[in-house]
Amino acid sequence: MEYIGLLFEIIFLGIGVYLYLFVRGFISQKDPKKQAKMDEFRKENGWWLRLAAIALISVMTINIALHIQQLIT
Repeated sequence: MEYIGLLFEIIFLGIGVYLYLFVRGFISQKDPKKQAKMDEFRKENGWWLRLAAIALISVMTINIALHIQQLIT
């Protein structure tokens, strides 16, 4: 059961990293219409999405570290 919790923490860390990369503009689309929508969305919501992504990454990193420490001891 402990490993399932660790798996979910790793999944949420991945979501946080993806969200951060999206906000920073590293993720792009080949379709120009979709890319324009993504750029507009980032322009309108970039500041709070970046904060949310950084918070999610930091919390999940701490949780994973503590979870691994708990599994080792």
